[in-house]
Amino acid sequence: MKTILALLTFTALSLQGLRAEDAPAAIELKNKSSFTMDASGRSPFWPIGWKPVARVQNTTTEHTGPDILPSAFVVTSITVDHGTRFAIINGKAMQEGQVFGLQLGNQTYQLTVKAIEDGRVILARRDQEIIVPLRRK
Repeated sequence: MKTILALLTFTALSLQGLRAEDAPAAIELKNKSSFTMDASGRSPFWPIGWKPVARVQNTTTEHTGPDILPSAFVVTSITVDHGTRFAIINGKAMQEGQVFGLQLGNQTYQLTVKAIEDGRVILARRDQEIIVPLRRK
């Protein structure tokens, strides 16, 4: 009972001490932050002072790698349906226009399934066209 009485007394005294004059002053902002995209086109996500460097890609034939032989692929099945064509190439189902990677050694080559025809698949890699026949058992 004594603790409740002490708590009520303390609360009453603390409420008397608060007056409107003692209220904290309102905070005024001196500088408001804002962002406008400048004409230089600098991305706001780049570090300050960092400038992008243009990279030139070599399109010489020395970096394209050797020609890929048709023996690198095994076509085990071809399905030609009304408008949809599928082929099983190296154990994976592929359709026309699909891009996939072929790993030879430590190099990975990007190839596109150019066409799936009855009995063969035509693959494209840059300017090279690879014709892979269906392997029949």
